[in-house]
Amino acid sequence: MTAWFFGYGSLVNRATHSYPQAQRARLHNWRRVWVRTAMREVVFLSIHPAPDHEIDGLIAAVPNANWTALDARETGYDRVKVTNDVENDVDASHIAAYRVTPEMQREAGKHFILLSYLDTVAQGFREEFGPAGVEAFFATTDGWDAPVFDDRGSPRYPRACDTTHAENVQVDRLLAQVQ
Repeated sequence: MTAWFFGYGSLVNRATHSYPQAQRARLHNWRRVWVRTAMREVVFLSIHPAPDHEIDGLIAAVPNANWTALDARETGYDRVKVTNDVENDVDASHIAAYRVTPEMQREAGKHFILLSYLDTVAQGFREEFGPAGVEAFFATTDGWDAPVFDDRGSPRYPRACDTTHAENVQVDRLLAQVQ
């Protein structure tokens, strides 16, 4: 039996991983959200239940159904089963997604969105779903109240990808609309 995961942030950018059989999918009844935790000053991109909503992303096979490496990459998140909420073209009996549990979330704090992370995520959505996919990412993500830390010149995000001027312009324009 193949185990799958649904990626809705940096995992949409194939340059950040080498998971096999990655393909587009849609997660129903969930939305993305930026959340604060006590774990770090950077906000986490997570998901929360949202009936009648949907988000795009990728599903990918977990090699040998061994979740250890993926769990390590997703430190700070809990794995939740979303099999029945994922629309995809594979016969998957188990699909999981990662989210920050409500117990780990904080309402306030001096947290920020790392621009190099956001650029990497947006680039993945652009490559998979076109410029409209980046627009949809911003529109289906909540919690844009955290300030953005501009680290484009010296990325802090360990899997940061080089982005083009056009990609940066789109991200900057969309950020101005949501903040």
